[in-house]
Amino acid sequence: MQTITPYLLYEDVESALDFLTRAFGFQETLRYSGDAGYVNHAEMAYGDGSIMMGDPGNDYSNPKRLGVASVQIYVDVADVDATYERAKAAGAKIIEEPADQDYGMRRLGAQDPEGHSWWFAQQLREVAPEDWGATPTAN
Repeated sequence: MQTITPYLLYEDVESALDFLTRAFGFQETLRYSGDAGYVNHAEMAYGDGSIMMGDPGNDYSNPKRLGVASVQIYVDVADVDATYERAKAAGAKIIEEPADQDYGMRRLGAQDPEGHSWWFAQQLREVAPEDWGATPTAN
């Protein structure tokens, strides 16, 4: 089995663990604190997916500090509106209110406190790529 696991960089991994749990419903599965006493590697799960995160040291600047997006994470969820309420209650910056998309998904955009962009989508209906302007490609 092959899979892709995003590895996100955070200035404060411990705070990110707490926020992603409260705001988006992730579950912490692993935490490693080095000799310096702070969390410098962690892993979280959401459904069948997972993410890793780490603290790259003092030379790193997160997207919020840089003022630009460096990555967008897309997560399939069962209920976008419930995810929206949870994220809003936890203080996530909402960058796009839940809205139905031409490609059959209901989507929400949010940012975590360090400026990483998170997109949550719920499938509402099957829509052929050609019906919303996309071109399927061969595998």
